Amino acid sequence: MNGLAGFQGDFADALDGDATAFAPARQPAFAIYRNTAMRACLDALEANFPAVVCLVGREWFRAAAAIHVTQSPPRDPRLTTYGEAFAEFLVAFPPASELPYLVDVARLDRLWVESLVAADANVLAATTVASLGADALGALTLRVHPAARPFASSLPAVSIWQASRAGMAVGEDLIWRTECAVVTRIDNEVSVTPVEASALRFLEAIAEGSSLADAAFSTLDRYPDARIDLLLASLLEAGAFAT
Repeated sequence: MNGLAGFQGDFADALDGDATAFAPARQPAFAIYRNTAMRACLDALEANFPAVVCLVGREWFRAAAAIHVTQSPPRDPRLTTYGEAFAEFLVAFPPASELPYLVDVARLDRLWVESLVAADANVLAATTVASLGADALGALTLRVHPAARPFASSLPAVSIWQASRAGMAVGEDLIWRTECAVVTRIDNEVSVTPVEASALRFLEAIAEGSSLADAAFSTLDRYPDARIDLLLASLLEAGAFAT
């Protein structure tokens, strides 16, 4: 490692802890760099988890996030992607246990970020699939869009996330049930589309390389009442497949 790269590495390591052999870190002024780095991390996490912030409040969030930063500092200079381990951190964070849905909301916030920065690809249009005959349609093998992300929760996390993401309180008519969604991106805009659990199974089978016919049979084995035509239509409309 050359001198500059070595210095930069030692400097980054010194930002994570007070005890260091890095000489500049022993100077009182080095605390400015530590404080600046911490604030940047907190700001990034706050930007990447807005639904969580809405639910717990900014003060609670930044206090929890500060602990997370000390345990899992960023390893990528692109702070727009920081927070890959934050949901798992909340699993073991005692104060978060008071909100049993918080972890799943954090997971959905994270999937939104992942979808935003995922590789690009042209979205498969529903009209392309609709033009095929029955035999050709059944034999068709689709490609899941690189920005598509499945999400499932045993709680109404999708409804809670949607309200919190918009900065609103959850309605009193909230039904406590399992909720699923698919996170997609069309024209650089991320969308979270609520779907049935059967749609996620269908999407999973396609991701494994199954033809549409085989994916349908696999889905019907688990969800006999599933409407495959509606599942496929909803996933196509959401932009879950690439050309």
